[in-house]
Amino acid sequence: MISNLFKSLRLTIAFCLFFSIFYIFVLWVFGQIAGPNSGNAELVELNGKIVGAANVGQNFTKDIYFWGRPSHAGDGYDASSSGGSNKGPSNEEHLALLEERIDTFLVHHPYMKREDVPAEFVTASFSGLDPHISPKAAYAQAKRVAEARGWSEEKVIAIVNSNVEKPLLGLFGTEKVNVLKLNVALDKATTN
Repeated sequence: MISNLFKSLRLTIAFCLFFSIFYIFVLWVFGQIAGPNSGNAELVELNGKIVGAANVGQNFTKDIYFWGRPSHAGDGYDASSSGGSNKGPSNEEHLALLEERIDTFLVHHPYMKREDVPAEFVTASFSGLDPHISPKAAYAQAKRVAEARGWSEEKVIAIVNSNVEKPLLGLFGTEKVNVLKLNVALDKATTN
């Protein structure tokens, strides 16, 4: 009986060490080899200064910039409080927040109809930190950004098109646009 207890205890300790050290090491090595940017944050620079990490969304509110998805983590896209709101589609507080977001979007995009507002500008991603939007959501904002910058809409759409990221291997995922990289591309086009 006692020998079985010691065997179980040794086996438990061995598995704890394996899963808390070796397994984490294997994941780290995999991230270094197969992960984007060797598993590290992809820092984005503008004029030699780091302006953010491409892996985490940022809050852009000026009309000269494209906007990302709203975040339940607050305006700062705080990773320490990431996650969904856990409010259902019948929750009155949640519905009021969605209506507020639609109204805000329409104030800045008066050329759009209420039913044409992309859902990703109304609902937050599950993590609340999503740095990407769909190309459709970027095209919906192109007119506002063009007018705010005094550019043609075609110029802005060309910049969007050059920043569309294709699915991995052409199969996995969907087309997407990194909002921070897109806004940096706009600022670079302004200085050129």
